[in-house]
Amino acid sequence: MSSKNESTPNPRHQSNLGLYISRQSSSLGRYILEQTAMAIAGWIPSVIGVGLRSVLYRAILHMDGVAAIESGVRLRYADHIHLGDRSYLDQGTYLHACPAGITIGQNSYIMHGAILHVYNFRDLPHAFIHIGRDSLIGELNVLRGQGGITIGDRVYTAPLVQLLAVNHIYDDPTRPMVEQGITADGIVVEDDVWIGAGAIVTDGVTIGRGSVVAAGAVVTADVPPHSVVGGIPAKVLKKIEGSPSTERAKPVYY
Repeated sequence: MSSKNESTPNPRHQSNLGLYISRQSSSLGRYILEQTAMAIAGWIPSVIGVGLRSVLYRAILHMDGVAAIESGVRLRYADHIHLGDRSYLDQGTYLHACPAGITIGQNSYIMHGAILHVYNFRDLPHAFIHIGRDSLIGELNVLRGQGGITIGDRVYTAPLVQLLAVNHIYDDPTRPMVEQGITADGIVVEDDVWIGAGAIVTDGVTIGRGSVVAAGAVVTADVPPHSVVGGIPAKVLKKIEGSPSTERAKPVYY
């Protein structure tokens, strides 16, 4: 004979399960579809797996042309992920899109271990990550897009870069910080920017076109176009004023 605990569903457990699924996918049906697709094809290595995922994953995300997805890539809210033609997700990347989504432009690369996270359960109006074309997000980068992250064309980030479009409010010493809310103003990285290894860009910052952020910098204020910035907090070290090259270099992907 079954005991009462065995025969009566636990409402708390049901609630926790529903909360978990709601933070992984748009619906229970989408959760089952996405998890099934990744269970079938997500682990398969080599070009065979890349080819299979380029076909099968069209059922769970938006893909223009052909995108290459390596094994071990984690996708959440996959129906809000849009991959451009010839874009690339390296092994171990993690994309958590939430409703406003993640867009990766044509011929852009997301390298090993990078995390693109739009964790929007506060109903923030501008939570997204949009990456332009011919850009590269380096190894082990972290992009937190609660306030929105817009990255232009031909933007390169070195390993361990963090773009954090969210910040905690902590002005009231009488209240726990977690009860004081957040700010989420967003980050904009314009075209042709290079961000060095280990740099951190904080919420509310715009990095102007053609600028360079030195390795290890902490960027807390806007960067003027065609500037080199470095330090903690980052300051302008020089302006880029050289004569433009008469011959355009071929892009290099690494």
